[in-house]
Order: sequence, then C-alpha cells, then structure tokens
Amino acid sequence: RSLLHKVEVLGFVDGHTSVDWIQRTGCRVINLLCKGSLKHCTQQLKKTPEEHLADIINVVHYADEQDITVNVYLEDWSNGIKDSPEYVFQLMDGLKETSVKRFMLPDTLGILNPLQVIEYMRKMKKRYPNTHLDFHAHNDYDLAVSNVLAAVLSGVKGLHTTINGLGERAGNAPLASVQAILKDHFNAVTNIDESRLNDVSRVVESYSGIVIPANKPIVGENVFTQVAGVHADGDNKNNLYCNDLLPERFGRKREYALGKTSGKANIRKNLEDLGLELDEDAMRKVTERIIELGDKKELVTQEDLPYIVSDVLKHGAVGEKVKLKSYFVNLAHGLKPMATLKIEINGKEYEESSGGDGQYDAFVRALRKIYKVTLGRKFPMLTNYAVTIPPGGRTDAFVQTVITWSYDEQVFRTRGLDADQTEAAIKATMKMLNLIEDEYEKSK
Repeated sequence: RSLLHKVEVLGFVDGHTSVDWIQRTGCRVINLLCKGSLKHCTQQLKKTPEEHLADIINVVHYADEQDITVNVYLEDWSNGIKDSPEYVFQLMDGLKETSVKRFMLPDTLGILNPLQVIEYMRKMKKRYPNTHLDFHAHNDYDLAVSNVLAAVLSGVKGLHTTINGLGERAGNAPLASVQAILKDHFNAVTNIDESRLNDVSRVVESYSGIVIPANKPIVGENVFTQVAGVHADGDNKNNLYCNDLLPERFGRKREYALGKTSGKANIRKNLEDLGLELDEDAMRKVTERIIELGDKKELVTQEDLPYIVSDVLKHGAVGEKVKLKSYFVNLAHGLKPMATLKIEINGKEYEESSGGDGQYDAFVRALRKIYKVTLGRKFPMLTNYAVTIPPGGRTDAFVQTVITWSYDEQVFRTRGLDADQTEAAIKATMKMLNLIEDEYEKSK
C-alpha cells in the first residue's frame, strides 16, 4: 500500500462510476479522460461543448467529495488546438478554477512536429501561466522524442514516457531516451536511477513479449557494441569513439563485435577481457577465421574465442572441466516434460532428473539440483534466451541459440548451434558451465 499514492488510474466522464471503482481499489488519483477536440466531443460523445464541460465538472466535484485527486487528460488535444482552439480554451477556462491538479495535453494521433509543439504549447503557457501542463507524445512520425524536447523548451512541467516506448500504434516517447536528453542537453535533475533502466527494459520486454530492437538507443542489444575495427582502435587511443552515453552509466558495458568486419583491435579487446595474448602471426590467423565465420553469417561471441584460438593454432581441444556424459529428455502429450542427465565435473560424475515446463527447462532444473543441492554451489541466472532460425522453411535448418547468463555480478553470453533447438540450448549451457567452473576455481 505504500506505493498506492504513486498510482494514477485512467477514468472516464461517467458520473460516479469511475471514481467509485478507483476508490474501491485504494487508489487516490484519477486521470479523467475528456475530449480535447470539438470533433471528438460532438461526433463521438454526441454532446455540445457546454454539456461535456458540465459532465466533467460534475465528476470533479464528486471526486473532491471522495478525496480523490483529479488530473484532466484532453484526448486529441493536438487536433483540438490546431483546428478548434476556441473549444480547447472553453474547456480550460471552465476547469481552471476547479481542483484539477494537472492538465495532460496529448498528441493522440502523433500528428505534430517539434515546431508545432513549441507554437501550441506557448499558446497554452501564455494563456494559462500558472497551470501545470503535461505533454504526452505519440510516435507515428517517429517524432515522439523530438516533440518531447520541444515541449521542454516550451516550459511544460510534466512529460509522459513509457518503458521501451511501448504504446498505442507506433508507441510513445521511450523513458531511457528522454532521460538521457534531459540530463545531457538540459542539465535536468530527475529521480530516475539510470543504472536500472536496462534491467527495467528487459523485464518489460519479457512480460510484454515485444522484442527491443537491437539498435534502440540506450537499451538495444547493439548500441554499446563497436563493430568496425577502426572504432576499437580509436577506443584504445584515448576513447576517441566515445560520447557521454557511456554504457556503465546504464548498467552495461562496452563490447567489440566479432565478425566479418572485425579488425585486430576488436579481437585484441576481447582477448584482453579473457586474459589471452597472441603474437601478430597468431592474431592474423585468428582474425582470418573470425572473418570466415562472419561471411557464413555465424555469430561469434567472446566465449567462442578460446575454442577458435585452440582450433586455429592447433593446440588441441580446450580443456572441458564439465562434460555432459549422457542425457535423456522427453515430450509427451498430457505429461510434464522430463529430463535425466549425467555430467562429469572435474572427473567426478553426477546424475539427476527433473520435470519442467519444457524439455530445456527440465534439463536446467536437473542441472540446478546438482549444483545447488548436491554441490551446495550457486547456479547462474538465465537472463535472456534468443533463438535464430534461418528463413526458408527447412525443418532440418541449423538453429542458433544465444543465452545470456548472470553469475557473480558478471554477465556473459554463450552460443549453441544445432538442427535441434533443445540441443542447441544444451550446447550453449555446457559452454556456460565450463566458464563458471573456471571462475569458481579462481575464487577458491
């Protein structure tokens, strides 16, 4: 209940109905959805401006009696101020002396550009200088962030944003981008903890099922990844390719892509992170192999590097301290998937079984039993699971599974490639277990 005072609930101009149910939930703030354009008022509500204003005032007075704070949301305000400004002013004039705390001005259909936002917002500020105005942008023309910037320049007191920019149609202004602009371009102070923005974005991505584009500013998978070798080289020479949007600021880290555009500087950066050092001849051979894999459109992660180095330089197989000796997973209609496995850790074998919500889930649960129950050790947290299936419709096509793990405040990715999706995930998991075994040995 301590957070209820922060919750604002959208309600309607429907007499007592919305106020009553909002009060029953324990919430104390209603954002009252009113019509901000003459067209919406007359064609959707079939009411005159005077009738709609009277209905709004009736709800506001009733909310006052119930000790509910009211904010007014003028839906379609952008069309209203553009095509019927006298209607907007009529509503505002009729409500400005009531208890309404904030007036929310939305660009409901995302029709405005930044110059229009400045023009219309300044009209509102000039006519209502002591009124708290919020701006609510939509991204139909990909101008939501720019329009928010214009609203700030116009002197609005509040901004509406969403996590990952999620919202109706093309969405709203993304919180992470707006926060960065406010801080870096306006020296504004907010209560946002920037180091948590990426984590929150991933939670919303998981629950919404809407994948964050890899190139989305601040939170996209690739935005702190240098691809061109010249960029990695510049970072080695006094951070020549860095700006104020440092990854550490947002709880992330700089990465250097490995693929067909990789230069030696990219590869050297990744090898340094792994504590590996190669001479120039070895570096050339490893670079050629990575470019070759990139030409085949294979993803190369930092965790693949030791295997590539070992293969290219003919050092033999990388020593595996954790080996999967055997396993069985099943899927049956009406029954819970089960997994039984046997693994060898530093020469000693362990066997375990478990059920799960899927074959891979059952496999991981069995592993977790071995590590947490039998060995009394921590088991990494799976934070992201991405599957790439090539186009073409072939049932035997190779599936690439990339899993992101969190372990002892470290984040790393492992990759598995196989025609079977579960097998690909298992391969990625075994790579992870060998990585954490090395970390575990170091920490002893």
